[in-house]
Parts: sequence; C-alpha cells; structure tokens
Amino acid sequence: MVGHIDDSLSDQLGGMIITRAFTANGRPLTILVGYMRDQAALSGTLNELYELHLPLLTVESLPNSME
Repeated sequence: MVGHIDDSLSDQLGGMIITRAFTANGRPLTILVGYMRDQAALSGTLNELYELHLPLLTVESLPNSME
C-alpha cells in the first residue's frame, strides 16, 4: 500500500509488528509495536525510521506483560 511501511521491513525495524491504518482524514498511518531490549535497540529503530524519511508521530512506553 502506498504510504504504509511494508511488512518486509519488520526485521530492519527491530522485529516490530507492523499494522496499517488510516487517520480520520484518510491519510495512511503505520503502527509499530514491539519489545525493545534496551535504549540502544530503540535508538537503532528510530534511526532506521529517520533514514527512511518517515515522520514519527509518537513513541509510547507500554506496560511490559512479561514482568
């Protein structure tokens, strides 16, 4: 889909689960969810998104269900 991140980039983005959606005004939106083992892994994933010239809307820390 145009405007969405392709599933083939999951490994490049730290194994994130890629979900495609649309905003209320119909613009493409990609949601990435996954576990980052440390801050360096998060930084690497954020750098990959930057190098792909993709805008980042938000980053959230979710409760860890493994604890």
